[in-house]
Amino acid sequence: MAADGGSFSLGLPCVFSPKSRQYLALCAQDGRLRIWNTDIKTLNQEYVPSAHLSATCTCISWGPCRKAKEGPQRKKRKSEAGQVENQVDLLALGTAAGSVIIYSTVKGALHCTLDGGHSGGVNCVQWHPEDCLLYSGSDDTHIVEWDLQTGKARCKWKADRASVTSLCVSPDGKLLLSAGHTIKMWDLETKEVYRKFTGHSTAVTTLRFATTRPPDSNGLYFISGAAHDRLLSVWQVREDGKDKNSVVSFNLTDEPHHIDLFTSNSKEEAVRLAVVCRDGQLHLFEHFLNGPCKKPLSPLCTVQITGVEDSPVPVPLLAAALTTDTHSLLLAYGNHLQPVMERVEVNTAERHVCLTRDVHTTLSLTMATTVSKVKTPVANPKGKVLVPGLPGHQAPVKGSLGSEKRKGTDAKEMSIEERLGKIQMSPEKGVKGAPSLQMDNFAVLLVQGLESKDANILNKVFQNRKDFFIKTTIARLPLPAVLPLVEEITKRMQGHPYTAVLMVRWLKAVLMQHTSYLASLPDLVFQLGVLYHMIESRVKMFHKLTKLHGKLYLLMTQVATSDSGNEVKDVDHTAKLVYEEESSDEDDASGDEGLPDEDSDNWEEDETMDDEAEGMRMESKVNGDSDIEPGNESEEE
Repeated sequence: MAADGGSFSLGLPCVFSPKSRQYLALCAQDGRLRIWNTDIKTLNQEYVPSAHLSATCTCISWGPCRKAKEGPQRKKRKSEAGQVENQVDLLALGTAAGSVIIYSTVKGALHCTLDGGHSGGVNCVQWHPEDCLLYSGSDDTHIVEWDLQTGKARCKWKADRASVTSLCVSPDGKLLLSAGHTIKMWDLETKEVYRKFTGHSTAVTTLRFATTRPPDSNGLYFISGAAHDRLLSVWQVREDGKDKNSVVSFNLTDEPHHIDLFTSNSKEEAVRLAVVCRDGQLHLFEHFLNGPCKKPLSPLCTVQITGVEDSPVPVPLLAAALTTDTHSLLLAYGNHLQPVMERVEVNTAERHVCLTRDVHTTLSLTMATTVSKVKTPVANPKGKVLVPGLPGHQAPVKGSLGSEKRKGTDAKEMSIEERLGKIQMSPEKGVKGAPSLQMDNFAVLLVQGLESKDANILNKVFQNRKDFFIKTTIARLPLPAVLPLVEEITKRMQGHPYTAVLMVRWLKAVLMQHTSYLASLPDLVFQLGVLYHMIESRVKMFHKLTKLHGKLYLLMTQVATSDSGNEVKDVDHTAKLVYEEESSDEDDASGDEGLPDEDSDNWEEDETMDDEAEGMRMESKVNGDSDIEPGNESEEE
């Protein structure tokens, strides 16, 4: 039995319907759900959610086959009543806003919306195989069990410290696998953890049960894959609890994006596995799960698709489905807006199989009018489609940029060489009064560069950074050149970041001037899908890079502050300033003459003589006698 479930990956969700593989459901860059019929290879239904741009679809999961009611119908005959079988009907879509949308493919309309369960974006959804229950995991680290009969949450519990990125329900409906930082196995009756498994360093994006045997027989296995990991790990649920490490690993060329497998019912039956990686290659595995295997297993066969050009370009595979025939596969490749579905026969005896396909001629967008909600108006092939812009202008056709020329201006029009020579990129070279190239000439030059695909001409025009110049040139651009200009801008934005910054100005001017014209194009979504997807991916990455830049700046600031505080500088003990007091010559002389000998007795005699002389002077002052006349005091001094 093939295992199908919700898909969570860094890419866009893409899932085949269970059992019959009759339908392919995918969400493209424009946020719309498209359901393709794989038998007749046509677009069967298209659904646009109300918030398809703000709350994009993050994961898709087909519900179990059931008997769907389409409303009042005629009474069927007995021969037809015996042919009634269960068919795929419900489709669950997780959104970035935290809600889950249930879409009915039989009715071709919205079945119900499950709100109020999550506070973060939904990363994965998984159906219960028997009951009308649905499980969803979110960025808010919780798992919600939804009851589709009431449309409300039945139970909610915290699953991990990080976001819940993947879910998988066992075939018997008793166990639930969830993945965040660790892989946990839950008992759905008690909502308690049954086992824990650790081994992935990044977010686990894929969980699949590989066997249908009960866990108490040591025969229950499941497969896990993580982001940026080139290995698929197989885990065994042992009865004794000694299941800490994975038992088998499968080698891949890149991280897995889509997995389809046929489960094993016994030890004698091998597990068949088809893995589509991010690089667009398909790897086929076949292995008997009966114990551990030390070495990683290489794929039995690798399938790759290339174009028919002179220099072959790889065509990415979106999804693959196994069939009961071991040599037959159902492939979906190309782009999400208009995929190509094909059933191929693959010789698994060859290790590498390369299929050559002409994707451009194979693409054909035909709408099925039986069930489809998309109505295509019937138009007269001889009629002309008028769009805003020039009077009588028809819908754009590639390759007709230079077909419209002004009458009577061929002789006066300058050549490309003369126009390139008159472009003055540096203002100091300009001579006052010299004839300058006008804005309409730049517009004509840009049209000729787009038509001839001359990089030199386009570089000369795109190097100008003045907003007034860009707006005027875009405003005078003829309408048939708008779409090729957008394609050229998209191509240049994917190159060097410096060029992308300059191209954003041109893209802004195009969208401001020609929005009404672009909205009137019938294949606008296909033309601008790459640009929209590129802008969305860069905006998401910018938010993460801004957070990382802030954290690194804060960390480096703290490290620099702590390093400067811990530095101990050497103390300089030398004096910065020395002051020496200068003495008079008399003091120096008296000091030299009056120094006593080293004999202590002479020193004491001098002290007594000084004391007696001082006493005699005090007595004479008291009696009023003075040996020195007042007039001679100054002279004596």
